[in-house]
Amino acid sequence: MEKAYFAGGCFWCVVEPFDSLPGVLSVVSGYMGGSEPYPTYEAVVSGLTSHLEAVEITYEPTIITYQKLVDKFWRQIDPTDNSGQFSDRGDSYKTAIFYTNEAQKEIAEKSKIELEQSGRFNQPIVTPILQAVPFYKAEEHHQDYHKKNALHYQLYKKGSGRKKFIEKYWKDPVDRSDLKKRLTKIQYQVTQKNATEPPFDNPYWNNKAAGIYVDVVSGEPLFTSLNQYDAGCGWPSFTQPISPVKEVLDRGLGMNRIEVRSVRADSHLGHVFDDGPEATGGVRYCINSAALKFIPVEQLKQSGYEEYLALFKAHKSKDFDA
Repeated sequence: MEKAYFAGGCFWCVVEPFDSLPGVLSVVSGYMGGSEPYPTYEAVVSGLTSHLEAVEITYEPTIITYQKLVDKFWRQIDPTDNSGQFSDRGDSYKTAIFYTNEAQKEIAEKSKIELEQSGRFNQPIVTPILQAVPFYKAEEHHQDYHKKNALHYQLYKKGSGRKKFIEKYWKDPVDRSDLKKRLTKIQYQVTQKNATEPPFDNPYWNNKAAGIYVDVVSGEPLFTSLNQYDAGCGWPSFTQPISPVKEVLDRGLGMNRIEVRSVRADSHLGHVFDDGPEATGGVRYCINSAALKFIPVEQLKQSGYEEYLALFKAHKSKDFDA
């Protein structure tokens, strides 16, 4: 096991993106960068210490590389802001990458140069790359905040401006004329026009094969068969995604529903409801098959999703132990 440390403003918003990645064993909210021992949240945010809000990621390097973690980190922050992040201002909300060895330092520095040269941002990249110092775990109510207080977390992420910033700078450009050529009519209508396919008459509503589902437009991983279940509705249903998705209020058809969209391509996927299995949190992601492409587990490696094999290996190990 290895550890990675990132400071990206409010640590609530840095935990979520890494939490469901294959190979990531834990993501802990805490404080790093200061010299004062045993800091508290009140002391850090009030400037009584020199710590930054940070996260400690414990990961399996044979499943997910440090490079992928760094790439993921850049997509969660404004690396051009040297006085805080979004609505959170002050030194404790500054960004940083803390390396634990020379290999991590080299990867982080190279990644920073590549981001600078990409032209994605028109201002200098100011996120420093620093040697790791003692990390202090934050108070328990700050751990897994995106799960314990999901609604407040989503409102905060949106209200702070972080969500809009990520969508602006990291959303994949969509050529709709190209999409019309490579998507079927129903795939285009669902992903681009927010249509809904017929229940019980779509490819994946009763799929029993093992694998992952990716956005048919961008290929970004979304769901896995391990979290799929038959909700009796006629559409693929899942208890959770394997990567962050966008959830927005949908007032169409005279109803108030929560729409689910992909992050990179902004594809309409379906809706999320609170009538899922209680044992898994009571959430049901009801998704259109037309928005998905299924990658069988035996094709994950050749399709470029090798890291997700770990999910199925771990599942088999649990079954064996049971």
